[in-house]
Amino acid sequence: MARRLLTLLAALLLALTLGQPSASAASFSNPVKAQKGADPWISYHNGNYYMVSTSWTDVITMRKSATLAGLATAPSVQVWKGDAASRCCNIWAPEIHFINGRWYLYYVAGQNITDYNATQRTHVLESSGSDPMGPYTYKNQLNSAWMLDATVATINGQLYLFGSASGGTQNLVAARMSNPYTLATGFSTISRPTNSWETSGGTVNEGPEILQRGGQTFLIYSASGCWTPDYKLGQLTLTGSDPLSASSWTKKSTPVFQRNDANGVYGPGHHGHFKSPDGTEDWIVYHANDAASEGCDNGRTARAQKLTWNSDGTPNFGTPVRLGSSMTGPSGEPSSVSTTYTITNRNSGKCLDVAGSSTADGANVLQYTCNGGNNQRWRIEDQGDDTSRLVNVATGKVLDTADCSAADGADLRQWSWLNNTCQRFRFLATDSNYVRIVNEATGKVADVANCSTADSADVRQWSWLNNNCQQWRLNPV
Repeated sequence: MARRLLTLLAALLLALTLGQPSASAASFSNPVKAQKGADPWISYHNGNYYMVSTSWTDVITMRKSATLAGLATAPSVQVWKGDAASRCCNIWAPEIHFINGRWYLYYVAGQNITDYNATQRTHVLESSGSDPMGPYTYKNQLNSAWMLDATVATINGQLYLFGSASGGTQNLVAARMSNPYTLATGFSTISRPTNSWETSGGTVNEGPEILQRGGQTFLIYSASGCWTPDYKLGQLTLTGSDPLSASSWTKKSTPVFQRNDANGVYGPGHHGHFKSPDGTEDWIVYHANDAASEGCDNGRTARAQKLTWNSDGTPNFGTPVRLGSSMTGPSGEPSSVSTTYTITNRNSGKCLDVAGSSTADGANVLQYTCNGGNNQRWRIEDQGDDTSRLVNVATGKVLDTADCSAADGADLRQWSWLNNTCQRFRFLATDSNYVRIVNEATGKVADVANCSTADSADVRQWSWLNNNCQQWRLNPV
C-alpha cells in the first residue's frame, strides 16, 4: 500500500514538474458582431483582436478586444471617413494588413448613394505607425474600373493584390504590387465561376483570401449570389509558379464551406482568416444569415470558428456552427471577458462618473478619481448606425445632452433612454488609444470644463479644439 501511494505521489510530482495547462480561453458564442457584421475581417496584434466590417456608409469603424468574445460588446471606433467625392459612400469590405511596420487598410467605396454599385472602386490607406487604429492617411486608388473585395498577400517574396472584377461574369483577378499602395502590373483573371455551385442566383467569384501553411498557398473565395442562401466558399490551390496565371491555380471541384440547414446557417461567406494569440490555431471569420429568406444586406452577422487541417495539408473548414452555440475561444487568449468600460480623460486621468451614484434623471456627469465604483463603469451599446449609447452600470441610465442643446457648454448628464440622437454618440480615434466622444445630434464633443484636473469638475459638450481635455480612453474592466 505504501509503495502504491509513493507511486501516485511520484506521478503527481512529475505532472507538476512538466507544468499544468494554462488557463483556458474565454468561451464565446456567435455572432461576434451583430451590428453591421457583413464582410468581416479580424487581425490579431500585440494582445488584441482588431475587427472591421462593411459599414454601408462613408465611415470605417474598428473594434478592439483582448478576447474574441469581447468583440461582441467592444465599442465601434471610427478610424476613417470618406474624404472626397470619388470615394465618399457605401464603404464595403475593409481589411487591414501589417506590412513593413505599418498597417494598410484596403476598402471599397463608391461615388454616391443611389448608384453605388457602378462606381465602386478599391482604395488603400496607410497608418502613421504600428497602431491598427491609425491614424490613417489616404494613399491611392488601386483600379480604374469596378472591382470589389481587395486583399493582399506575399507569395514567393512578392506582394500581390487579389480582388473580384466584372468580365461577363464576376471573376477573381490578381496583380503584382511594387509596394502596398502601388500596382506593378495590370490585372489578370485567375478564376471564373464555372461549377454549378458557383452560379446559384448569379455567376460570382468574389471575396478572395489567401491562406498559407506548410509551403502551400490556398485561395479561399466566395461563390454564387450573396443574396441567396447558397452563398458559399470555394478553394483554389497554387500548383504553378505564377500567381497571375489561371493555369497556376487548381480549383477544388466541390465547395469547402456552405449552408447548414440543420444548424440554421444560410449563405456563409465573405470571410477572413486569423491566428490564435499563441499562433497554434487557425480561425475563420465570416458572415451568414439565420434564415434562408434573408439576403445580401445589413442583416448578416459576423461569426467565427476554428478550422483544422487535413492529412494532405489542405484546410478543413468543417460546417458552420449554430448561432448561440458555446465554443472555446482561440488558444492563448485570456479566460475573462470584459463587457464594461471606464472612460478616463487624457488630461486629468480621471473617470467619467455619475455624481453620487444617483439614479435620478438629470443627475450630473462629471470627472472623479477612478475608484472602481459601478457609477464609473459604462456599457457601450452599438445602435447599428455607427453610433452607441453609453449606459451607466450603477443606474441603467444613459449619457444625454441636456435639452438636446447644440450650444457650447451644454451639460452632459444621465437620463432615461429616449432613443433620440441627443443620447447617441460616435467614437472617433485620435491617437495613442484615445478617442473623442461626439454627440450625434450636435456634433460637439465631451469636454472637461476649463481643462480642470479636480475631482467633480463638470463634463459638458464643446466644439472640437483638439486638446487633451476632449480626449478619452475606453478601458475594459
